[in-house]
Amino acid sequence: MKLAILEDDPVQAAFAREVLSSNGHDCRVYAAGHRLVHDLREETFDLLVLDWNVPDMPGTAVLRWVRHHLPGHLPVLFVTCHDRGTDIEAMLHAGADDYVVKPVSAGVLSARVSALLRRAYQPVPNADKAAFGEFDFDLRAKHVHRSGQRIGLTAKEFDLALLLFQHMGRLVSRLMVLETICPGEGELPAHILETYVLMVRVKLGLNPDHGYRLRTAFHYGYRLESLAECDERGMT
Repeated sequence: MKLAILEDDPVQAAFAREVLSSNGHDCRVYAAGHRLVHDLREETFDLLVLDWNVPDMPGTAVLRWVRHHLPGHLPVLFVTCHDRGTDIEAMLHAGADDYVVKPVSAGVLSARVSALLRRAYQPVPNADKAAFGEFDFDLRAKHVHRSGQRIGLTAKEFDLALLLFQHMGRLVSRLMVLETICPGEGELPAHILETYVLMVRVKLGLNPDHGYRLRTAFHYGYRLESLAECDERGMT
């Protein structure tokens, strides 16, 4: 895949390029946001890795330009030293798909990029069925089976579970959850939404004993992680 890395720190830029190039990606490094935007008008990239603090044009400004001017959905990963909830919400609301906070290990950077690329460019699934490891989703009947055993979920719990598995390893915003399980109904009280998440976690056994972790991310949303997948890529 062809990746663009926006990073004005030469050491950090070299690190990101070395890690991602070792995974077989064609990486181009940019120290200036305006230069990246210039090339995005002429060339196609499969994913962007953006730093926030770039002197001439910050990563957030590049992201806004991408979302307003490029067709389709280009995956964007933020690598940043900003770890406050408000800053992270600003990145995600601007259209970032995921983020990692510096300092980041080679394994985590590699895993996050790989996860975004898989989700963005996976083949179109069968219209009736979706399978994720030992979980099989019947999209028409709204039934889910684990290793052949049916699990009793309500319609909203099914929609939430499917959304989380379809975005494995990625943040799913509260807004996306609400639009999926309660389309057109507006905001849900926080405790009701948390109850849906809890029921899905408990009924599907999404805990480390069964190889999964379902995290709440800075009150912004949720991330479902496969621990086996994390271990393969050196994530902790």
